[in-house]
Amino acid sequence: MRLCRTETIGPITFYAMLRRFGSARAALNMVPRLARRGERSQTVTPVTRAAAEVELAALNRAGARMICWGEPLYPSALAAIEDAPPFLTVLGRAELLSRPIVAIVGARNASAIGRRISRELAASLGEAGIVVVSGLARGIDAAAHLGALETGSVAVVAGGVDVVYPEENRGLHEALARQGAILAELPLGTEPQARHFPRRNRIISGMALGVVVVEAAARSGSLITARCALDQGRDVFAVPGSPLDPRCRGCNDLLRRGAILTENAEDVLSQLAAQVRNAPPPPARLASIPTTTDWPRAEPTHPIADDNGLDMVLERLGPTPVAVDELVRQCHLSAAAVATLLLELELAGRVERHPGNLVSLR
Repeated sequence: MRLCRTETIGPITFYAMLRRFGSARAALNMVPRLARRGERSQTVTPVTRAAAEVELAALNRAGARMICWGEPLYPSALAAIEDAPPFLTVLGRAELLSRPIVAIVGARNASAIGRRISRELAASLGEAGIVVVSGLARGIDAAAHLGALETGSVAVVAGGVDVVYPEENRGLHEALARQGAILAELPLGTEPQARHFPRRNRIISGMALGVVVVEAAARSGSLITARCALDQGRDVFAVPGSPLDPRCRGCNDLLRRGAILTENAEDVLSQLAAQVRNAPPPPARLASIPTTTDWPRAEPTHPIADDNGLDMVLERLGPTPVAVDELVRQCHLSAAAVATLLLELELAGRVERHPGNLVSLR
């Protein structure tokens, strides 16, 4: 928890540091040194043990729990993506996370017919043994949660699991905490902000076998979830709508680009039947740390790359994401040296990681 909550350490860097230094304790010890080199003047202070204990105590008081990557209840599909949250906070029935999951997302300003389709689709999927996940937004999300509330529904929120957003969904939030589950990557008490929603969306798609988009405008946030699903190798389903309704343009465009046309739950279930049937059981023990790069284990005397290497990497970075392998080739440095330099720069807040082993300047 201390390593995960430390400023500038995202999920990909979290796993890289565990792999690189062998343990969370060793990684925490290296954080100030690496961050200071990356910025040349500043440092990053790891979260203290006392602060982590305060967060754990607050989780207990709220009736929530922490589920770490690799533990049996951590969603197996989510665990397979490279930027999976190192741990999740869950309020409600955590056992729902180990069942087959399908996401239903869509417009906040949904039409009456869109809400009806979402609710009926979720209810039918629930009757077939599928847990429905969505984002607890108004409109399509809320309708999906209501449809699957009796059979199993999970809300992934962009703030803390204890923060109700939007306020109009307070009753639904309370019902999900009792009958379903509310899941978050961020600490208790965190108010949702615009930058949190794309992170939330990649969790919704990551834990699902497929994503169904019911209504979405051309620039809808639901299309971000669909793009995340495609990047993660998930099936994308879309409900067709009237070309005269701007709330349907996003769905119709998804269909034009190859999404699976969906009119009822059977369209989803027939496509996912093999995946549901062959879904792996929850792991009985912790798995190995996920990584997209063969990060070498560092010994206590492992040398830190020199300033010339840092300058070479910075010179080749820009706002457009570039593959780490390309940096290795162009800088004529070892993969281990480039990995260390990127860790320094990310800890200093100068580099951002992207799925697909890509990096860019912030």
